[in-house]
Amino acid sequence: MKTNLSPIVAGTMNWGIWDKNLNTSEMEHLLHICIENKITSFDHADIYGDYTTEADFGKAFHQSSIDRKKIQLISKCGIQHTKGRPNTIKHYNYSKEYIVWSVENSLKNLQTDYLDVLLLHRPSPLMESDEIAAAVDQLKSQGKIVDFGLSNFTSSQTEVIRQKTEVNFNQIQFSATHHEAMLDGSLDYMQVHSIIPMSWNPLGTVFREDIEQTRRLKKLLVQLVEKYHYGADTLLLAWILKHPSKVIPVAGTVNIARIQALMKATTLTMELEDWFAIWTESMGNKVP
Repeated sequence: MKTNLSPIVAGTMNWGIWDKNLNTSEMEHLLHICIENKITSFDHADIYGDYTTEADFGKAFHQSSIDRKKIQLISKCGIQHTKGRPNTIKHYNYSKEYIVWSVENSLKNLQTDYLDVLLLHRPSPLMESDEIAAAVDQLKSQGKIVDFGLSNFTSSQTEVIRQKTEVNFNQIQFSATHHEAMLDGSLDYMQVHSIIPMSWNPLGTVFREDIEQTRRLKKLLVQLVEKYHYGADTLLLAWILKHPSKVIPVAGTVNIARIQALMKATTLTMELEDWFAIWTESMGNKVP
């Protein structure tokens, strides 16, 4: 049985020193705002904030007195960075010992007894599926993780791991500006094997880059905002949610008004032709 996550997950990458540098009270307030708006799942990675954001979040969570059973904590491991740790080069480590140590370290930092979902952050050419499976089995048997998945893994890389241990999630890049996953077989594979996709950066580059693609999309979104009476960011999330693989967007905003609007995307039924219009403007040509 898969872990139930909220339809939209709160991404914490920007909460710490990598971006917003929120203090403990600000993080605690954001936690409450998310939960009040039915966003109960929080996405972490040990590397965020050069290995500091989990601990910062953990302090805020402890201070909040929120019932642990009312939220879901996701974290990722495997990336060994040169900032925050004594590594000479960025690399990946998926030995059994390292995965177990990393999870235990995340639990300590997050001030919790278990992760609802553990993800391997990025694939390594040297990963051994038996080692990974042994770590996952041990962590599950000890109650330190409930569920397991991957992040940024291709279908073939996922299959290597899936042959040895159950894989229930894969967090990938997927948005209106980065839609390759629905063309290269990734989302098809996940549907076949009942793997739930999570989408990082679900708004893509629409509001980050001024290029022909984003200008086309913004022009269309002006019309769709007028039609649906929802914000452009809500429409872009609704575009993702319409895909039959049941993608869960990971939204990294710390803007309270935007957080309050996120879940509106789950109730918006986008018309078929509008969905294809967004895809068409992203591609810059009609569908084949």
